[in-house]
Amino acid sequence: MRHSNIESPPRPALLITVDTEGNDLWSRPKAISTENARFLPRFQALCEKYALKPTWLVNYEMAECPAFVEFARVVLERGAGEIGMHLHAWNTPPLAPLTDDDLHCQPYLTEYAEAIMRDKIGFLTDLLEDRFQRKMLSHRAGRWGFNAVYARLLVEHGYVVDCSVTPHISWTEYLGDPNGAGGPDFTHFPEQPYFVDLDQIDRPGDSPLLEVPVSVIETRHARFDARIKSTPKWLRWITRRMWPPILSMIPRDNGRNRRQMRAILRHAVEHRRPCVMLATHSSELMPGASPFFPTARSIERLYGRLETLFSSAAKQFRGMTLSEFRKEFGD
Repeated sequence: MRHSNIESPPRPALLITVDTEGNDLWSRPKAISTENARFLPRFQALCEKYALKPTWLVNYEMAECPAFVEFARVVLERGAGEIGMHLHAWNTPPLAPLTDDDLHCQPYLTEYAEAIMRDKIGFLTDLLEDRFQRKMLSHRAGRWGFNAVYARLLVEHGYVVDCSVTPHISWTEYLGDPNGAGGPDFTHFPEQPYFVDLDQIDRPGDSPLLEVPVSVIETRHARFDARIKSTPKWLRWITRRMWPPILSMIPRDNGRNRRQMRAILRHAVEHRRPCVMLATHSSELMPGASPFFPTARSIERLYGRLETLFSSAAKQFRGMTLSEFRKEFGD
């Protein structure tokens, strides 16, 4: 029997990304707590059990949190994960008020002048690199607020991989500045990784910045959903629960979402996708620190579902950090 010299393609990567930020920012608190830092070792341990390597995308208050800094330094020393940047414009120095109450409005970084954007990116990059003695390479925008100016500034500061894009999802209804246009519209952005065109970030180009979108895929119900856009919101909510137009790799406290995430894993294997990206928040790993997991029981359900998901994925996926994936993808 003759053996082929052609190597089989590597298993796809499972990228675990955690927006690492203060407690329950959905409630727009005046004072931000970082208590969820105490709950992160459990998630790290679960990832490591299945050879997964989370990328902790860190914002300002968590970079100033001693408990998180201590935890993250140990993760880095063991090579068990990565630290990247996650920038919330409303409380990242240098402060430059954009609205009457930035803590409440939570404006997007893209709503500030370019010079202020540059200063905030530079400040947080320097802070993170000083805290962790690592070059910052990976990034996700706060509130998903990303545009071409932002992309160019990331390249200017040495970032090589971004994960701000949520394909098929528009954030324009979610205002930052009350007088602004809301968040970005990623409806027609690619589902798969691509090097960004810095003039038009929804298409491939020749920049060094790799965009790795959160895993969001369309279903066969997407066309039907598009046809009922003019129907009342309550009716669309019901139909979307029954016939979801998209599936996302964002854990929520329900069995339906568990099935969605497993379907995305199957889809990636069947279509030979290079990776799947799961996205969550550090505050979603603590009871009552987010609206999605309000109780200890809901957190236990989350971990039970993640255990099932990770154990299944470990058979067909490899654990990698964002920058590790970028290095391999760009070779």
